[in-house]
Amino acid sequence: MFERIRHMLVKEFHQLFRDPQMLRFLILPPLLQVLLFGYAVTTNVRNAPAVVVDLDRTFSSRELAARFFSSGHFRLVRETTDIREAEDLMNRGNAGVILRMDPGFEGALRSGRTADFQVIVDGTDSNTAAIVLSYAARITGDYSGGVRMSRMQRNPVPFPGPPSVALASRALFNENLESRFTFLPGIIAFIVMLVCVMLTSMAVVREREIGTLEQILVTPITPAEYILGKTLPFALVGFGEILLVSTVGVLWFDLPFRGSLLLLLVSSALFLSTALGIGLLISTVSRTQQQAMMTAFLYFMPAVLLSG
Repeated sequence: MFERIRHMLVKEFHQLFRDPQMLRFLILPPLLQVLLFGYAVTTNVRNAPAVVVDLDRTFSSRELAARFFSSGHFRLVRETTDIREAEDLMNRGNAGVILRMDPGFEGALRSGRTADFQVIVDGTDSNTAAIVLSYAARITGDYSGGVRMSRMQRNPVPFPGPPSVALASRALFNENLESRFTFLPGIIAFIVMLVCVMLTSMAVVREREIGTLEQILVTPITPAEYILGKTLPFALVGFGEILLVSTVGVLWFDLPFRGSLLLLLVSSALFLSTALGIGLLISTVSRTQQQAMMTAFLYFMPAVLLSG
């Protein structure tokens, strides 16, 4: 039994690696996809172009604007006192955010009243707009808390008002909420699944097309041995892909690796078994390699969108 499986493994590896284009397909595209998606797929917003409409012209209004630009999420495009000019810049696509402080901003803060501050964002990209608004709310909340604390230090006498709750939040496992640390593991899993399903989906149908399947069927090899001989090479290739792209993620993108490497390999084996099984099923029901490829792509869309 093991001798027949070994011969199948040798045959599959010879057939897999005798084509130089196959080696390039197994190495270059996964690396390029990890590098491309690692930089392109992100929800963090950096240097959003912003216009400041400061109608108050006081220290407090300038300090609040400086908080925005020192965060790294916003970039100053222009400072003006004309709201129409700021809106014109946004309409032309030169600005995505408008920060507006009306007259009396500092006076309201000094007297303990609520100071009005307006943030206008370009909503053509709803995701970016929501992220920018969350940044603005956080920066404004920090500034407001600092003003309140400074006022209490100057005047320790308690003033009437509703009780407040100080929120202390902390994110575990991704302290800075870097989006690439969320997307990269999913990208790695998708690339490995893509390679394994595509390779396995071509395995049986290629034998059928070139006419060697009938020759294998007349040999003493059993169906279980044939399936093992067909899937084990691609399982080893899949493990190699996992180690390759994971190493790139850890070394190039500083993706933190915490926990047991053995547990990762065991979980990867379970993941690979499903990908190889799906690829083998596609290869069995397909009659041509073109049909197998189209069926594999038909599977990928719902698998990616519905898998979470």
